[in-house]
Amino acid sequence: MGVLKLTPEKFKEVDLINRISGQNVYDCYQCGRCTSGCPSADEMEIVPSQTMRFLQIGAVDKVVESNTPWVCLACLICSVRCPKGIDIAAIMEALRLVKLRRNYDFIHPNRIPEEDLEELPPIALVAAFRKMTP
Repeated sequence: MGVLKLTPEKFKEVDLINRISGQNVYDCYQCGRCTSGCPSADEMEIVPSQTMRFLQIGAVDKVVESNTPWVCLACLICSVRCPKGIDIAAIMEALRLVKLRRNYDFIHPNRIPEEDLEELPPIALVAAFRKMTP
C-alpha cells in the first residue's frame, strides 16, 4: 500500500461529504456492523467500515477512486445496523456526487449551443447541473 498524503484540502472534501450527506463520518467508532450486514461487501474494494475510516483520516481519493460507492446497493442495511445512527448509504451517495463533480470534462451551461438546448429535455439539464455544481 502506498503512502497517503493528507492535506487540509482533503479534510475540506470530508466536510463537503458531511454536508452533502447530512451525516458526520467522525461519529463512526468502527464496530463493523455495517460491513457484516452489507450484501455487496464481497464485491467492494473497500468495505463500508473501511470507507468510514478512510474518510475519517482524510483519504477521500482512495475511497472515491474505488468501486465501493458504485457497488453500494443503497439498501440501507448498513444504516439500520449502525448503533450510532449514521446513514452510510447517504455517505455513499455523497461519494458518488464528489466523483461526478470531479469530472473536468463537463459541459458548462453557457457553452451549450442554443439549437441543442431546444432539443435537450429540460429535466435532464436541471438534474445534470444539480449533480455537477459544487
